[in-house]
Amino acid sequence: MNDMEQLRQSLLKIDDLLASCMRCGNCQAVCPVFSQTCREADVARGKIVLLQNLAYELIKDPKAVEERLTRCLLCGACEHNCSTGVKTLEIFVEGRIALTQYLKLSPIKKFIFQSLLTHPKLFKNAIRTGSLFQGLILRRQKNKQNTATAPLLKPFLGARHIPTLPKKQLSEKYGVLVGDKSKKYNVIFYPGCMSDKVYTQIGDAVLSLLFHYDVGVIMPDDFSCCGLPALASGDKNGFDALVKNNIGVFERIGLDHGVDYVVSACPSCTETLHKWWLQLSGNYSLKERDVLQKISAKAIDMHDFLYNVLKIDTSKTTPKENAAVITYHESCHLKKSLGISKEVRELLKLNENYVLKEMAEADKCCGCGGSFTLTQPELSLKIGTRKWKNIVDSGAEEVVTACPACMMQIADMLGRNQTDIKVRHSLEILAETLTAGK
Repeated sequence: MNDMEQLRQSLLKIDDLLASCMRCGNCQAVCPVFSQTCREADVARGKIVLLQNLAYELIKDPKAVEERLTRCLLCGACEHNCSTGVKTLEIFVEGRIALTQYLKLSPIKKFIFQSLLTHPKLFKNAIRTGSLFQGLILRRQKNKQNTATAPLLKPFLGARHIPTLPKKQLSEKYGVLVGDKSKKYNVIFYPGCMSDKVYTQIGDAVLSLLFHYDVGVIMPDDFSCCGLPALASGDKNGFDALVKNNIGVFERIGLDHGVDYVVSACPSCTETLHKWWLQLSGNYSLKERDVLQKISAKAIDMHDFLYNVLKIDTSKTTPKENAAVITYHESCHLKKSLGISKEVRELLKLNENYVLKEMAEADKCCGCGGSFTLTQPELSLKIGTRKWKNIVDSGAEEVVTACPACMMQIADMLGRNQTDIKVRHSLEILAETLTAGK
């Protein structure tokens, strides 16, 4: 399919999806971008007006269209709060696909999405090399977030605090895991890029919990990125290549017998496996779509699996008198897209060394949105600063979230403001109970 035919199909999809918007403005009340700018063009309703005339606007001023469509975190708050069920996320994704088909990808993004990420071994080697030589570029900060700044990359990253890379990636530490059919449940663990290559402690926690609860674990060492970063940039070609790479891995494992679930500790990955892979596979083969149907049906967040499938009892644990205070930031994709909220809070109760104190606006976006932090740095910083203030005001010693991307954004905000609060994944808190003999 050539680019013009892809563009035509994207425009037709957008037209079909726009019909249900009543312009009621419910999206305005929950949009984190609008809360900072108060610009109608930045809220879902304003973007929908733009997309109704997308073909004309692309010809008239494509750069203006790009600016408006990228001022969106794809957090899903507007869709979650829409009384008429407008599929705003799908609309904006299709809009970005159409925009990229018209303007084309930058050479850097094209290399990352279509060359680096589509070759897992190359990506692993690049991260391994980066880990060895990161000391030449990064300046480690003395803080609880274990972040670093990159003075040499200031033109690109600004004053951003970024996580340092581990010595070993998760797949290097554990190798290939093949499961155990004698167990009640066998799951495929899809770690995603962040848990495999950056925050490997999340992967450690997932595997510790699965082993402890006697679950058979299948984990190959050649999964590709889920494709969400490419999709958020409108790169349908890169997204398709990544999805098809992963289809090949799942086909090799086999999904028909002996695989009960596909679990992940990254809600963005889980949402992508559950929703986007199948939803955007209209031009795939019947065989490929059949595999995606099975993946979609089995994809589940790790908290959902522990609480609703394994049915772990959380009723018998109470915090110690001297328990440390933690607060919880809700990931947009976990709550608004996957509907998982109380499960995390209930599971956190299992660790009696901590007591949960709610922060204000716990489910308000932290301002990450993947590449949004790079394309809209000022907006990302403003939204993130609001989250930082809420964390500090809670009086917590640690902030917990269930999303690796949120961890990165929150650690950046805390690091920039020299705030002595630790950031951890919720599954790390839960896994601690195992080492404490719980």
